[in-house]
Amino acid sequence: MHSNGKVYLVGSGPGDPELLTIKAKRLIEEADVIVYDQLPGPAILESLPESAKRIDVGKYAGDHTLSQEEINRLLIDHALQGKMVVRLKGGDPYLFGRGGEEAVELRKAGIRFDVVPGITSAIAVPASAGIPVTHRDHASMVTIITGHEQKKGESMIDWEWLAKSKGTIVVLMGVSTLSQYISKMVQSGSDPDTPVAIIERGTRPDQVVTTGSLSTIVDIAEKRGVVAPAIVVIGDVVRLHEELS
Repeated sequence: MHSNGKVYLVGSGPGDPELLTIKAKRLIEEADVIVYDQLPGPAILESLPESAKRIDVGKYAGDHTLSQEEINRLLIDHALQGKMVVRLKGGDPYLFGRGGEEAVELRKAGIRFDVVPGITSAIAVPASAGIPVTHRDHASMVTIITGHEQKKGESMIDWEWLAKSKGTIVVLMGVSTLSQYISKMVQSGSDPDTPVAIIERGTRPDQVVTTGSLSTIVDIAEKRGVVAPAIVVIGDVVRLHEELS
């Protein structure tokens, strides 16, 4: 118990426990409360210390998933009780991990917090499949987008610009909406022959890689029964997969 509560927004990396940072590992071991969902992956979740109160907000109270507001409240309430709280996230907390939203709410509530960056799956998972996201012969820029935008209003993603982009595109949480954004890209002028790779459970022992092109990947993914968690990589660098994996 700590006289002054504090929340740590901790990135757990792409799923391989050895890719946890030293700081993340130390904070997990010292935590009074660990608030997590399923994204850090089984190997990391199974190693969470029994000394901490562990709260699964992904499958909280049976199968009810807590809303973001409820998660914010949980972090604030435990910190107000003087607890050291770790909010454990997959990848990096500030890359589509809603860490920024939680930080704003903690600040509003006057709670001390710290952010612990994690190795992002956007770069580590393609690497583990033999795909460097940049390469002097193939791509000098990389754009990371989410396959799951907030439903309200217009998309913040400029598909026309992406279609013209010569760089690599990495899509996080992009399995369920694969057909939608692939067709948007082709309609916006992307070359249908652009290579695509989908990497399921990247950096974990049961990693699976599925490759195709913008014109074929949706059918291939359906036939292979591709499921989340997976990273989608679009661009010329995917050609290096065979050689480097």
